[in-house]
Amino acid sequence: MQYFIRLIYLPLFLIVGNGLAIYLVQSGYPTFYLFALLALFIGLSFLLEYLAPYDNAFNQPQGDVKRDVIHALVNESLSVIGILSVPAIASFIVLPPIWPVNFPLWLQVVIAIFIADVGITLAHYASHRINTLWRLHAVHHSVKRMYGLNGLMKHPLHQSIETLAGTSPLLLLGVPQQVLILLVVAVVLQLLLQHSNVAYFSGPLKKMLAINVVHRFHHLGTAKEGDVNFGLFTSLTDRLLGTCYFDEDRTIGSEDIGISTQPNYPIAYLSQLIEPFWSRSPEEKIVE
Repeated sequence: MQYFIRLIYLPLFLIVGNGLAIYLVQSGYPTFYLFALLALFIGLSFLLEYLAPYDNAFNQPQGDVKRDVIHALVNESLSVIGILSVPAIASFIVLPPIWPVNFPLWLQVVIAIFIADVGITLAHYASHRINTLWRLHAVHHSVKRMYGLNGLMKHPLHQSIETLAGTSPLLLLGVPQQVLILLVVAVVLQLLLQHSNVAYFSGPLKKMLAINVVHRFHHLGTAKEGDVNFGLFTSLTDRLLGTCYFDEDRTIGSEDIGISTQPNYPIAYLSQLIEPFWSRSPEEKIVE
């Protein structure tokens, strides 16, 4: 059973999940069906992480499940609000749209993913070098275990910054609203994959895709070790930045991740929203 789960996990989330989303949009189903699809895959991530874990310790709650659910609901609601505002935003863009609307929908989504990946990766990279951004991003790095749902655990302001960095080029190109909503689905599925506690098989794909076996190195507790692998979907921008890293012989556990200089980072949702704005200036991972 574990072998089968590890074999199908990556194609299930990457291909089947996105494929079903594209089918629902092409077939004219209401947007509600996409939310139901994402809820299904979040539930699947919990189940399959329990059945075929990379590390059993990562499956043990640390007072974080309720908080992570709130983060996910708030952040994805913001994404939906952003998409609904696309027509209003587009009315202020004076450039003629050059988006390839005649391409098949699946190909438009793939193009959007590659474009957004560059912007999001660069924003992520900057967040490890600019203290103001790091304070917001530190919320995500405070996690003490790696499991699918905490991929959606981000400060809403930092989520908005990354979203703006990823979607601004698309808006300037005149991307259709349906492509953007499919991009949101792709981002959620990718975050589940990227932080998954399933030891799924990836083979040579780990050299190209920003999946869990690669992303765990980004969550190592010190700046010296964790300043790698910033990509959301792919490692292409990391290769250009010289920040792509993977060691197949290393096993990463709970004691290895987090923020070494802030081991007691707040756990509660509201406390995490406030933490970046405290006037005190503790030593931070970014300046180690």
